Amino acid sequence: MTNYTHWFLRARLKTRQLLLLVALSEEGNIHRAAQVLNMTQPAASKLLKDLEDVLEVSLFERLPRGMRPTWYGETMIRHARAALATLNQAHDELQAAKNGQFGQVNIGSITAPGLALLPPTVASVKQAHPNLHITIQIEPSNLLIERLNRGTLDILVGRLSAEHDQGALRYEVVTDEPVCAVARPGHPLFSVSKLTVEDMLGYGWIVAPAGSALRHRFDLMFQELNLPHPTNSVETSSLLFIAKMMQQSDMVSVMATDVARYYADHGLFSILPITLPCDMEPFGFITRRDRLLSPAAQVVLRSLKASAMVVYGKQFDLELPA
Repeated sequence: MTNYTHWFLRARLKTRQLLLLVALSEEGNIHRAAQVLNMTQPAASKLLKDLEDVLEVSLFERLPRGMRPTWYGETMIRHARAALATLNQAHDELQAAKNGQFGQVNIGSITAPGLALLPPTVASVKQAHPNLHITIQIEPSNLLIERLNRGTLDILVGRLSAEHDQGALRYEVVTDEPVCAVARPGHPLFSVSKLTVEDMLGYGWIVAPAGSALRHRFDLMFQELNLPHPTNSVETSSLLFIAKMMQQSDMVSVMATDVARYYADHGLFSILPITLPCDMEPFGFITRRDRLLSPAAQVVLRSLKASAMVVYGKQFDLELPA
C-alpha cells in the first residue's frame, strides 16, 4: 500500500526543482541553468536552497567558476531524471489516449454489416492505431442493445425496434437490408424458369430463430403472398450449419444479401434468381446519448462512417455530435 505520509511527499517536492537539478548537472552553472529553465537566477538559487533545506544535505559544491554535484546531488539527479522521464511518458500516453491511439472499444453488430462493414473499418483503424484494442460481438440487435444499455458495448450497428427506449439512444441510419434466397450450387430450383416462392414450397427450409427480424419478415412474406407456411423446416442462426446442411441436401434458406454474397463468393452456396418481398428494416449506428464516447471510440465511429460511405454509398457527417 502506498505510504501517503512519506516525508518526501510531505516536503512537496516541486517539478521545477527536479528540472533545476538536471539543468545544473548539464550546465554546471546556476546562471545558465536558470536561463535554460526561463527563470531568474535568484529564483533558481531559492529553489535549490529550499530543496537542500528540506533534504538537510548539500547537493552541489559552490566553486569559483560553477557548481559540481555532491554525492547526495548525484543521487538526487539520477532520481530526478527518472521521475521526469516517467512524467514525460505519462504525458505522451495521455496525448495518445486523447488522440485515440490507446484504449479499448467494444463494438456490436448484426451479421450483414459484420461481414461487409466491420472488416474494412477495423483494418483502417488498426493501420492508423495499432495499439487500440477492439472487441467485436456479432449478435441480434435486441441482445446488442441490452449490452449497450448495460455499458458493455460502446457502439453497435443494428436496428431499433418500437420496444427500445429510443430517446436514450442516438441512431444514424445506414442502409436497408435486402434479403435473398439461397441453395446449394446445382440445386433443381436453378433450372426453373421465372422462379417464384410457390415453386420453393416443395423443399425444406432452414429458417432464422423465432423472434428475430429475419424470421418475422419471412413469416409475413407467406401471409402477404397468401401461401401456406412451410412446415418442413429447421430453425437455426448458425451460418456454418446452414452452409453445411445445404451442401448435403436440397434445403433452401433466406438471409441478408450481403451475407449470402460472402458465402456464395466462397462457393458454399448460390443465390437463387428470385426477388423476395421480405426485405428487413434499415440498420444504423447506435450509441447512448447519456454517455460520452471515449477518444478511441470516436476514432472507431468515424472510421465506421467513412467505411459506410464506400461500402453503401451513404454520406455521413464525420464530425461527431457533442
